[in-house]
Amino acid sequence: MKVGLFIPCYINQLYPQVGKATLELLEKLNVEVVYPSGQTCCGQPMANSGYEYESVGASNNFVENFKEFDYIVMPSGSCAYHVKKHFDVIPQTDDVIKVRENVYELCDFILNVLKVKNVGASFPYKVGIHQSCHGLRGLRLGSCSEMVTEEYSYIGELLNEVSGTEIIELTRKDECCGFGGTFAVTEEAISVKMGKDIIQDHLDNGAEVITATDTSCLMHLEGLVTRNKQPLKILHIAEILNSVS
Repeated sequence: MKVGLFIPCYINQLYPQVGKATLELLEKLNVEVVYPSGQTCCGQPMANSGYEYESVGASNNFVENFKEFDYIVMPSGSCAYHVKKHFDVIPQTDDVIKVRENVYELCDFILNVLKVKNVGASFPYKVGIHQSCHGLRGLRLGSCSEMVTEEYSYIGELLNEVSGTEIIELTRKDECCGFGGTFAVTEEAISVKMGKDIIQDHLDNGAEVITATDTSCLMHLEGLVTRNKQPLKILHIAEILNSVS
C-alpha cells in the first residue's frame, strides 16, 4: 500500500502540529507514508469563492503529485470532498479519476480502509464532536439529523475506543459552526453568532474539548473561545488519536 499524505493549507501554515500528529498516527498503524514535497493547495478556496476555473493549476498540481499512490489521506473532510466532487473542472484522465476515487479523510481511511477502530490512544477528557459540514453532508462521515437513517459517526467510532475519553452529547449535534470559508469574511456577524451557539452547546453539555475533522472550523471556534476566555480546549481529531496520557 502506497499512501500519499496531503496536508491542507491551514494546517501547513498555522497548525503544523496537526500534520505531525497525522503522520505519527499513520506510522503507528504501520502505514508507509510519503509526503510529496511538490504539493500545494488543492484549490478549494478559489472554487468556494466562485472562481473555480482559477483553481485549475492547483488541481492539476495535486493530481501530478499524488497520481502514483494507492491512497491519498488528509486530515480534512473539506479538502477531501473538494478533490472527490469538484475536480471535474479539469479533463477526466485516468490519473484524475484514480486520484478522485482514492482520496480519503483521515478517520474514513482508518476505519474503512485499514479496518481499525482502536488506535491505542489515551485521552481522559470530556470531548464534544463538531461535525464539519463538508465531511458530514458531503463525504457522509456521519449521519445527518434531517435524514431518516441509522445513526453513525466515523469520528465517534474512533473516539469511543480512546481510553478515558467521554463523548458528550450535544443538543444540536450537526449544526454548522459558521466558518464556511469566505462566508466568515463576507457575513462576519452571522458567522460569529453561529460559532458562539456551537460553543455554548458544548459548554452547556459539559465538554472540556471540542474536536473535528477540519482545522478550518476549529480555527474559527478557537478564535471565539480565546477571545471570550472560555474554558474549552480545541484539538483536531488527529491530535487526540495520537495522544497517550
